[in-house]
Formats: sequence, structure tokens, C-alpha cells
Amino acid sequence: MSELAWFVAHVRPRREKKLKQYCERERILATLPCYRNVRKYRGKTVTFEKPLFPGYVFLELLPDQRAKAVQNDHVANLLIVHDQALFIRQLGEILRALESGLEVYLAPEIGAGARVKIRSGPMRGMEGWVEERYGMTTVLLRLDFIGQAAAVKLQADELELV
Repeated sequence: MSELAWFVAHVRPRREKKLKQYCERERILATLPCYRNVRKYRGKTVTFEKPLFPGYVFLELLPDQRAKAVQNDHVANLLIVHDQALFIRQLGEILRALESGLEVYLAPEIGAGARVKIRSGPMRGMEGWVEERYGMTTVLLRLDFIGQAAAVKLQADELELV
């Protein structure tokens, strides 16, 4: 009898939910931990379900399902989980935290001294250096203009590492 094993599907950009839907249709066990993200647009509050680990979906596969799991336009690479027991424990902890109702989100690896690019908002496309972090969400960013520096506070999720 074959045993299920965990794999990590590295997906093409913004395809996590599409892979999850594909897996549901093909009867492949897939886990996509998501968190709620609340944004305000023109006075309206909108709630999104965003992947906690962008670019990754966790698959529990039988040996004969591996080929089917990657035969779609969503998966870029299928990564082997070498320590199944550790992976199961850590994934279980993440899922329990999400189910608890606590605010859980990915903590970006953007720290003091990092060079970043602003991905959204009125300053989109500008680059600068992180001066300081304030908790998990707020970053003080230094932008250099004509030999002078200006500082601005931004949300960490509006930045990407350069």
C-alpha cells in the first residue's frame, strides 16, 4: 500500500488559488494557508484572503499523483519535503494559529539597512533604504533626493527587497 507524502509546489506568480482549485478537481490533497487582509478603497472596506506563503502550495500526494500534480500551467517546481514529521508538525502549528482567529501574517524579511523598492501607492517604483522597523507592519524608509534625504513611514507589505 502506498503512503501519502508531503511536497511543496512552487507556483508561478499569483497562481496559488488556481492550483488549489485544480487539485480539488483532480482529487489531490492541497493545503493553502491564507490570512485575511483588510483594505480601504475609496471609502469601502474590502477583505481579501491572501496566501500566507506567497508562491507555495502544500500537497499531500500518493506516488502516482506526482506527475498529475505538476501537469498544469500553475506549478513551476515540485519540492521534496525531506523531514516529513517536522513539516507536518510545523504546518499543523500554522493551521492552528490561523484557525484560532489570531492575526497571523507573513513577516517580511525587510530589516534595517535593506534596500527596497516601493510596490504600491503614490511612491510606487521609488527605491530607498530601511532605516527602522516599527513592529511587524511599519517601516521607516529613507529616500535620497538630489543629495538630500527624506524619510517616510510605509507599510512593510508595500515594499519588496531589491
